[in-house]
Amino acid sequence: MKNTALTHIHESLGAKMVEFTGYNMPVQYDGVNNEHLAVRNSIGVFDVSHMGEFHLKGENALALIQKITSNDASKLYNGRVQYSCLPNNDGGIVDDLLVYRIADDEYMLVVNASNMQKDWDWISQHNDLGVKMTNSSDGMSLLAIQGPNAAKAMQSLTDVDLENMKYYTFEIGAFAGLDDIIISATGYTGSGGFEIYMKNDQAEAIWNAVFKVGAAYDIKPCGLASRDTLRLEMGFCLYGNDINDTTSPIEAGLGWITKFTKDFVNSENLKAQKENGITRKLVGFTMQERAIPRHDYPIVDADGNNIGVVTSGTMSPSLGIGIGMGYVTKENSKIDSEIYIQIRKKTVLAKVVKLPFYKG
Repeated sequence: MKNTALTHIHESLGAKMVEFTGYNMPVQYDGVNNEHLAVRNSIGVFDVSHMGEFHLKGENALALIQKITSNDASKLYNGRVQYSCLPNNDGGIVDDLLVYRIADDEYMLVVNASNMQKDWDWISQHNDLGVKMTNSSDGMSLLAIQGPNAAKAMQSLTDVDLENMKYYTFEIGAFAGLDDIIISATGYTGSGGFEIYMKNDQAEAIWNAVFKVGAAYDIKPCGLASRDTLRLEMGFCLYGNDINDTTSPIEAGLGWITKFTKDFVNSENLKAQKENGITRKLVGFTMQERAIPRHDYPIVDADGNNIGVVTSGTMSPSLGIGIGMGYVTKENSKIDSEIYIQIRKKTVLAKVVKLPFYKG
């Protein structure tokens, strides 16, 4: 197992550590609900240094990104971030990712840890444009500082105007007395906040500075379990659960990042799918009685016919009810449709709802 630059700190704080995509990661510290509510109400910090960072540089960097990603990266400007995905040749998704435009000819791609090698190989395979690719993942650390008090708590550490930083933008500047730190606002929790990208040898100093200024706001270290419940309340997809090599972006409700104003890998087939309609769709649902839906539970109709499968589910700490996402047949995907989750030998009523679950 790989350690992050902060593993020893997590262990010293008594975090429950688990193997996650080959990394030794904190899953929780003092409980999922406590950490979840800390982010919703004040401020929490996640070590997400297991994420991958690829740098693409050269005059054809944009052309390569346009070829391999579904979104239109020509809309980016320096300091802007875009959510996108890498379509495969079979109608599925290699990975979802963030595209950072650092300069006219330089981009950073932030990819999922579980897909790092797969993504690198996929992009390399399509790089016939002479773009210089650098895998910076092993040398970089990443903190996600999330919550409504993140901006005011962290402002003393930087000259970057955190309060007025727009969603999906970033700046490179000084943070906690260290230079060339990437500060971005692409939060995965729905409660605002920032991501701090740094070199591994800067991670401990930045962690300590963050917790020092955050103490007045009852800052908490948070693990991957609460990160999952937070993103699920927002209806954000998790690769490996809600999207994978066999789910198309159209089925997953990611048509908004699938732009047919350009040609990209498998764009013709995805365009045809959009025009001809889909047979299944990713939906959000709430349980209508006390029950917790889990990944891979069957979804059935009133007559017990199988109509889909749960991809993500939990007991929502913010709402106090069972929530989930899953693929269902198109005719069962309308808002307010009644569906049933098969929980062991019992079928439990659920209702399709508009995402996000948590409205803030």
